[in-house]
Amino acid sequence: MVTAFRPGQHCVLKVHNSVSYGTRCEEELLCRNYSLAVEECYVQNTAREYIRAYKEVAKAAEAFGEVPDIIPIYLVHRPSNDIPYATLEEELIGDFVKYSVRDGREVNLMRRESEAGQKCCAFQHWVYHKTEGNLLVTDMQGVGMKLTDVGIATCRKGYKGFRGNCSTSFIDQFRALHQCNRFCGLLGLQALQSDQPKPKRTGNDPKLKPKKKTLTSSKV
Repeated sequence: MVTAFRPGQHCVLKVHNSVSYGTRCEEELLCRNYSLAVEECYVQNTAREYIRAYKEVAKAAEAFGEVPDIIPIYLVHRPSNDIPYATLEEELIGDFVKYSVRDGREVNLMRRESEAGQKCCAFQHWVYHKTEGNLLVTDMQGVGMKLTDVGIATCRKGYKGFRGNCSTSFIDQFRALHQCNRFCGLLGLQALQSDQPKPKRTGNDPKLKPKKKTLTSSKV
């Protein structure tokens, strides 16, 4: 059996409580509590598998250096508690930084200028490329190279049976707003903007209208 935490290690217990509205019964609220906790574990641990594969690719890239890591998260059942399901993870000590928000936009200078922020951007780009634009790890945040509370956006039909917890529109926004950095270059990733289809010209486009010929008359 593998021990998840060291003796004396600080951990964070997150309780996912569904607020009661109307006439929702207790059983329904418990089911919702369970679903929220399971979803968070499912999303974060799925993102963790992607970053494991990213590490293998980054190791082969010369001068890439340390690779960000998404910490594991565990489902906890507390049968004696009114809200029985929760999640448990390592507590990250230090300055907590948001490298991206859920819509994929650039947030602050810490994202663009720090090594960790740039490597998070490159990871998002790599996942987007690997899944052919059908999945994006977003809401990347944490302390240094250790990340937690991430989100995943997928295409409307999901990706290989997996559906994320973020809007599909985040993928489109990331494609339009992402700016490649040197780590994207080390991985051989191409700029996303070049993948976007060019708008088609219609018959109303003034550039397509035929030029009028001017008739000149000459005296005999």
